[in-house]
Amino acid sequence: MDGIQTVFKFFLNQKTTIGYSFMALLTVGGERIFSMVSFQCPCNKSQNFIYGFVFIVGPALVLFIVGYFLSSRTWKLFTGCCLDPRKLCPKGNSCNCVYVFAQITVGACIPPAMWLTVALLNGTFYECAVSGLENNHVVDLFCKGKTDTCRAELPRVPCGKSSLSPEDNQELLLMLRAQSQILGWLIVCIATVMGLIGTCYKNCRSQVSYLQLKFWRKYIEKEKEQFDCYATEYATKLADRNLKSFFENKDPEAFPFPSHSSWEDISALYTFCRSEQYYSTLQRYVEKGNKDKDDEMKCALDFVDGVEMM
Repeated sequence: MDGIQTVFKFFLNQKTTIGYSFMALLTVGGERIFSMVSFQCPCNKSQNFIYGFVFIVGPALVLFIVGYFLSSRTWKLFTGCCLDPRKLCPKGNSCNCVYVFAQITVGACIPPAMWLTVALLNGTFYECAVSGLENNHVVDLFCKGKTDTCRAELPRVPCGKSSLSPEDNQELLLMLRAQSQILGWLIVCIATVMGLIGTCYKNCRSQVSYLQLKFWRKYIEKEKEQFDCYATEYATKLADRNLKSFFENKDPEAFPFPSHSSWEDISALYTFCRSEQYYSTLQRYVEKGNKDKDDEMKCALDFVDGVEMM
């Protein structure tokens, strides 16, 4: 039994890593399915580029939009802002609003970056797209030192139906695939370097120590878990009380429940103030209520509502 708890605890502690690994596997699987089942390069000079480009960029754009949809911070930031624009930028603090929106965008960029990397490393979509370009510089790059037939037959190379010799056809395919894989590795390197720089900058600017930061993350995680449990429990009790009152045809019992303004207060994105020992909006509300709710706050720390797994 202890062994099972140890394994469960390990997976729980590594859930972010496991989540990204699972996302990567889904991306690879999705790309392979697209390549083998639905993708058929037209091998036509006028259609190759747009067809290949759509298969590279289209899924990435969809994943980017889905990343916004599945981020709880998106809805914390924008819910109700049309009726009350002050929710978007409390006390006119547009810097904080832009900063949080940038964090949401970074999180939403992870799935499309994975897709672009996998698609380019495979090279199938890129081969089709680039072979249809009419730019003379691109054509000269591939057909340099070759006959004019190469220029005319380049769009048919990805299908293996060109009139070029097998050796020339394979050489062009390898050049196209090499370019695609170089671009794929460039995305990996750029994303890695930017991730390292962002993490270093965030930790360098942290107003709390490493161990307190670690504790804060644990607290936020547990608070979310407990909130789901309590929400389910109280929703069940309220439904039971209402149904009991309806079927027994009697007045409902008194039921303690947070007010509308209380829900509004705890739904706001958390802002950090060094002079206060609070770890979430909920804790600050519980300990302070509505008192000093308009105090000036500093910009939110990244980890409080950090990059989420979808």
